[in-house]
Amino acid sequence: MGVPAFFRWLSRKYASIIVHCVEEKGKECNGVRIPVDTTKPNPNEVEFDNLYLDMNGIIHPCTHPEDKAAPKNEDEMMVAIFEYIDRLFNIVRPRRVLYMAIDGVAPRAKMNQQRSRRFRASKEGVELVDEKNRIREEILARGGYLPPEEIKERFDSNCITPGTEFMDNLAKCLRYYVADRVSNDPGWRNVTVFLSDASVPGEGEHKIMDYIRRQRAQPNHDPNTHHCLCGADADLIMLGLATHEPNFTIIREEFKPNKPRPCALCGQIGHEIKDCQGTAREKQGEHDEFADSMPVSEQEFIFIRLCVLREYLARELTMASLPFPFDFERSIDDWVFMCFFVGNDFLPHLPSLEIREGAIDRLVNIYKDVVHKTGGYLTENGFVNLERVELIMQAVGVAEDNIFKKRKEDDVRFLLFHTMIITIFDSTDSKGLKRKADDSDSEPEPEDNVRLWEEGWKQRYYKTKFDVDVTDEDFRRKVVKSYGCASWKWYFPFHYAPFASDFKDIKGMFTEFEKGTKPFKPLEQLMGVFPAASGNFLPPTWRSLMSSPDSSIIDFYPDDFAIDLNGKKYAWQGVALLPFVDERRLRAALADVYPDLTPEEVKRNSLGSDVLFLGKSHPLFDFIQELYRTESLEGTEIPAELCHGIQGTLNLDDDPILPDNFDSLCLLFFRMPNKVLKPGDWERGNREPWRPQLGFNPNRQQAHLDQSGFRALGQLPRSLGPWV
Repeated sequence: MGVPAFFRWLSRKYASIIVHCVEEKGKECNGVRIPVDTTKPNPNEVEFDNLYLDMNGIIHPCTHPEDKAAPKNEDEMMVAIFEYIDRLFNIVRPRRVLYMAIDGVAPRAKMNQQRSRRFRASKEGVELVDEKNRIREEILARGGYLPPEEIKERFDSNCITPGTEFMDNLAKCLRYYVADRVSNDPGWRNVTVFLSDASVPGEGEHKIMDYIRRQRAQPNHDPNTHHCLCGADADLIMLGLATHEPNFTIIREEFKPNKPRPCALCGQIGHEIKDCQGTAREKQGEHDEFADSMPVSEQEFIFIRLCVLREYLARELTMASLPFPFDFERSIDDWVFMCFFVGNDFLPHLPSLEIREGAIDRLVNIYKDVVHKTGGYLTENGFVNLERVELIMQAVGVAEDNIFKKRKEDDVRFLLFHTMIITIFDSTDSKGLKRKADDSDSEPEPEDNVRLWEEGWKQRYYKTKFDVDVTDEDFRRKVVKSYGCASWKWYFPFHYAPFASDFKDIKGMFTEFEKGTKPFKPLEQLMGVFPAASGNFLPPTWRSLMSSPDSSIIDFYPDDFAIDLNGKKYAWQGVALLPFVDERRLRAALADVYPDLTPEEVKRNSLGSDVLFLGKSHPLFDFIQELYRTESLEGTEIPAELCHGIQGTLNLDDDPILPDNFDSLCLLFFRMPNKVLKPGDWERGNREPWRPQLGFNPNRQQAHLDQSGFRALGQLPRSLGPWV
């Protein structure tokens, strides 16, 4: 789940949460590669127990990278994924558990967002092909040069969705990859490995959190377990905090803006396709030996220490003079709850809450006042006190008018500043000639009919977005009542959110929830999220429902659709106005084509379980081997003492990689980490130059050069480029 701008805001406000990873590299001796010995102590001077991989954040960049040449085929994609996992294992070096979770079938609310993304990807892919053809014709017509057009089938990233052959192949490849590592890599041999592939329902990060919560509920749980979760989505920070585990770290790629990307037409770096001039490529190297290579620097990783973030939040959320004892863990739950109002994958965020405009700080200040006035917290054991939430929403609502006006003032101020910079520096064209003012690359501002900064904004918003009058109180109440996620089937049935000021009289509004709902099956989800252009991933008769004029659900798959910029500038920020899928109509249509599924497709359409792997040296190995020898048919409880305190039920796998593989439905003194922040860290803030910390030891010796050392560096040849 993405929360726009959240990580940037968090890392700037609480800079000490970031630590740069120390990564030991393998060596080469006489042409033989010597891998890193991951049994040795972690060079980051911290030992992790469990490593969790949110696999979709690995699969996407490995199959269709943006900053380097794409893999030529599926085999190369699998190897890239394996190498990425190896690299993470080398950095983190888990000693107990490795849990790999691939996104499975998602709840309906999330499916709507997936549907929007996949329809957009398909639409943008078609538009890119059209743009490439148009610009190619223009360049060739004026005598420009372009390399021969490469005939290559475009990789459709929509195949990274549960139920496709690609995801089924990936699960099989990962099984053999893990079996090889636990058998041959000393660092893996005593680690319990779980694979939750795309057949297991739920998003990857939610399956991971469910596993951690089940561990915490077991009597054998070790509260000093040090967790490390790999993933780039900002919501992982909030989910990690919500576990209340004192030792929780997130590892992610360090974001480096403005990384060069090759032109999609000529393949050269330094311009976008719309600026391509069709000039001949300069020779790369003396003999053009680097012609097919792109300058790619290896991506670096950072740690986000949630234990340090907890220290910051303890300072931020502590309230004096409360009529009851302050409970930090309760305030953490409330903070996480409030953060979901500024962005999540299940609901459109409220129009007046933007992280860039200080929305979280505003909510925290209001929250403290509400807790003082009402004498209690917003949440308790997963239940929400709606009366207190309403007080926060109403306080935000009072400020909405000023928020919208200030947003407009800031936009105008930025535009004026941008125009002034262009005027001062005279931009020039490629021939060194000054361009006219109307030659600017800046696109015209999109028309905004709502104009939130002007009087009457609420009336215009509801009329433009919902086609109802603002005086229709019943409709506005319906929109607010729909703003809540309760089950696999639930989804918000509108494209736009209500205002904070609309949250009135909400006590008792959210009382009727459908229980016992079940997720879609994988192929059913594909029918709910795919455009017709990706129908090749579906069985033939299912595919025809997307394109046949006689299909009873043809309206679910428009060839084109509008994108409402909704006050934004770029299309990717806008709202895709797609029809919502009616589940009853979809199931009725699928009932006629279900009999057409082959046995292989029936298997891909079934829901699976987590798979457990371990090597021969693992303490649990002999116990599992005995289960296979006796062909046990009943679920067997894991002996916690043989498996790092993990508890759950084991069932034999129908297709094991013997002797190391089994199916499982795995469930699972208090010592706090040492304090990191010092009193000066609060006052210093961002006023002083920030130097990244390497590893978890703040006292690590840094290398320094004296003047003679700098003089020696100055004598190095300039051909070494950025190194000098």
